Amino acid sequence: MDLLNTLVEKGLRRELPSREEALAVLATSDDELLDVVAAAGKVRRQWFGRRVKLNYLVNLKSGLCPEDCSYCSQRLGSTAGILKYTWLKPDEASQAAAAGVAGGAKRVCLVASGRGPTDRDVERVGKTIEAIKEQNEGVEVCACLGLLSDGQAERLREAGADAYNHNLNTSEGTYGEITTTHTYQDRVDTVQKAHAAGLSACSGLIAGMGESDEDLVDVVYALRDLDSDSVPVNFLIPFEGTPLAKEWNLTPQRCLRILAMVRFVCPDVEVRIAGGREVHLRSMQPLALNIANSIFLGDYLTSEGQAGQADLDMIADAGFEVEGAGTTTLPKHRADALAAAGAAGGCGSSASAGCGSQAEAGAGCGSHAEAGGGCGPCGGHAPQAQAPEAEPAEVPGARTDLVAVRRRGAGTELAPNA
Repeated sequence: MDLLNTLVEKGLRRELPSREEALAVLATSDDELLDVVAAAGKVRRQWFGRRVKLNYLVNLKSGLCPEDCSYCSQRLGSTAGILKYTWLKPDEASQAAAAGVAGGAKRVCLVASGRGPTDRDVERVGKTIEAIKEQNEGVEVCACLGLLSDGQAERLREAGADAYNHNLNTSEGTYGEITTTHTYQDRVDTVQKAHAAGLSACSGLIAGMGESDEDLVDVVYALRDLDSDSVPVNFLIPFEGTPLAKEWNLTPQRCLRILAMVRFVCPDVEVRIAGGREVHLRSMQPLALNIANSIFLGDYLTSEGQAGQADLDMIADAGFEVEGAGTTTLPKHRADALAAAGAAGGCGSSASAGCGSQAEAGAGCGSHAEAGGGCGPCGGHAPQAQAPEAEPAEVPGARTDLVAVRRRGAGTELAPNA
């Protein structure tokens, strides 16, 4: 079809598609779905080959967040039965991270609930970063601590952080319907602070919160404008005890279209399948690897993912390979621009490294949690605690029985399985 041929050509040239073209991808029929995946796969292979980057999440501080993000199981007023604990010690966090690295993870994402870190928190996380890097040679560390104050991104970089995650989550026009305790611009400002400090920016979205196609396109174009190196695509996990508990709006086919649209708009960035992939993509997860080049290994912040070994088997069975520690994830033009920005002490909010033809150049994890279930380290094979059953799904194919609260890994006595 002419649309897909045009999008492939633009993707190979890093040229921005029109909004109409991006919306048309989301409007394609199920009969066209495999063609959409194949087209997005051509762009993915051009910039990332058949490599899959593994990321591993360590939840440093869980629950009791003062913010009211509607999707989040850790939000103010949430009654979700999640794990709640205060800061892990640096050695505890390093031990948790080591399990993911042993499973093949190349990046460790350190996440903490809350509006944003105090200077003391930044110092604490800095010591944790140092401990992880001392024990795991070559590992990348991404911090995800919420809204940053002036100077905090610089201190994280000095401590050894490679990246900072803060998701935009949804469009500016609908953000006030999801969260009232901070603004969309607050999130933009934090991503820009990370950029200015020379950190690689990781910022993504959550799909399935009742947004329109136009909202999805708006947030992806905003992420491109912010020049995120990594774009986590989360699919809402509708936890009981949160305002979005009954929002079952996604099918596997819808998820694949969303991923393809993100790939076409940001062809040469790390597109990561983040929270909710097991719940919403289910048996079509391997197909999604033809579009995205990055996943989280194992569990998420407050919800359980599939076992780490199952992730590794899925990658191998689908004909992909785990990206090695010695391989640079980003294409050369983006990697070189990021290195130059780091050497210069920062790249500003509109770096000349963009993800398309206009310029050359990523939580799950989100500031509080990704996709209502957030991200967290892998766990063992403990029985999964099921959340209360939701009402019958409005969307054919939704599986409300798959939501499970995390009961293993960091903050528990149960060993991770990565």
